[in-house]
Amino acid sequence: MAPPTSGKRPATYQDVLDAPEHKVAEIVDGELVLSPRPAGPHASVTMGLSDEISPPFQRARGGPGGWVILIEPELHLGKDVLVPDLGGWRQPRLPTVQVPYFSIVPDWVCEVLSPSTAKLDRSRKQRIYARAGVGHLWLVDPRFRTVEVMRLHDGKWLTLAGHTDDERVRAEPFDAIEIDLATLWSQLGSFGTRVSEAAALYGD
Repeated sequence: MAPPTSGKRPATYQDVLDAPEHKVAEIVDGELVLSPRPAGPHASVTMGLSDEISPPFQRARGGPGGWVILIEPELHLGKDVLVPDLGGWRQPRLPTVQVPYFSIVPDWVCEVLSPSTAKLDRSRKQRIYARAGVGHLWLVDPRFRTVEVMRLHDGKWLTLAGHTDDERVRAEPFDAIEIDLATLWSQLGSFGTRVSEAAALYGD
């Protein structure tokens, strides 16, 4: 990605701190990017996925444990400041979460796509996660009820699988358990998948 055009001041962390509270503020390739707060379906799917993964991996309730899973962690990856919907670290790499932001690169991030953020999530943020060395990336699209699972390989994203609808899946790096995707979409109701209809429903 090219640096900001001449004469345009690169964004600083103070710009993030000064951003409106109703916006998600990130610094992407030197540019301050403001996105709407997640709408209802987006938030519902994020919470649903956290509820599936956190108990067995973070709290070790009948599962392998060994992870720290956080909703909307603020990541400082070099000069970039990104806020994924979910982030996960293997516990030995993140001994404490009592910090305002995280400079330790996560082992896994998940972006829940919405009409206003999908282009950014799939392009510039995806490249930054690869450049920083994030091990796994999931892209979850509530509109089309899909989950894309990627692993970093030689600095590039290797797509391992694409899942949809009510599949039961084992997906890296959490393939020790089976996830019922139907639980993620359970609060979304029934609607068509045309982009215009989905965008109107999501409102973001």
